[in-house]
Amino acid sequence: MNPVEGSTVIGKSVVIRGELSGSEDLYIDGDIEGTITLTENRLTVGPNARVRANIAVRDLVVLGQLTGNVNASGRVDLRQSSSLHGDIVAGRLSIEESAVLKGSVELKSSTAAAPAPSSAPTAPAETAASATPLFPSATK
Repeated sequence: MNPVEGSTVIGKSVVIRGELSGSEDLYIDGDIEGTITLTENRLTVGPNARVRANIAVRDLVVLGQLTGNVNASGRVDLRQSSSLHGDIVAGRLSIEESAVLKGSVELKSSTAAAPAPSSAPTAPAETAASATPLFPSATK
């Protein structure tokens, strides 16, 4: 996968230790250790990358190796042959075949979608459920 046009690129030979933050999309193919904060942007961990960091981003795409906890307000994509060792808190998660995930996952719904289910009336559903048994043969 090539970097998205307009993304900042950290190449294969770059090594960074410390805190990395910004307000634009970032493509990492180097060696990063520390924390990465891009709360309104996308982070792509390239196929040659080795990242050991706790991450706070909008969206995350992992093609390489990532060790650390991830907090994403949007989507996390673990692509084929990627490796993530750490816990994920995200709105959505996609894991391709042969990707490796070792850790826990917590998916949070968006605040806009939360009120919709609670606004639906519950009385008709309860009435229908009590009037029609799930297993008619079990009531005989």
